[in-house]
Amino acid sequence: MSHTVDIPQSLKDSLRKFRFARRNAGSAAIVVRVNKQKLIMEEVETFDDISPEDLAEELPENSPRYVVLSYELVHSDGRKSFPLVLINWAPTSSEIGLLTLHASAFLDFQTTADVSKVIEVRDGAEGLTKQTIDAKLL
Repeated sequence: MSHTVDIPQSLKDSLRKFRFARRNAGSAAIVVRVNKQKLIMEEVETFDDISPEDLAEELPENSPRYVVLSYELVHSDGRKSFPLVLINWAPTSSEIGLLTLHASAFLDFQTTADVSKVIEVRDGAEGLTKQTIDAKLL
């Protein structure tokens, strides 16, 4: 199978480590970008104990990102779980060429990250809130 954008082994290892980390409070995230010149994915940053709103402020307004989020979900009966969610951060103000590259590599990244729940965010920080994520997961 041909891939538009390569996912280096170091990123695969980081995703695996992130996926299996034990969490008992707060949300954590790993942010990945596509390097247009090298056609590879690069880990940008990892956050621990960050709210969706704070995460949205950290993400660029004009550049797409993949975000794997370990989200602290509080159920109606008081239980806590930490589902993995893939946020496809693709602001409409991004460069078209980069958005196209980002979109073409999305399914490959989703498979590599092994995340089934996806939240599309195209309207910037307003689209990434606790309420939006809860609505998708509950």
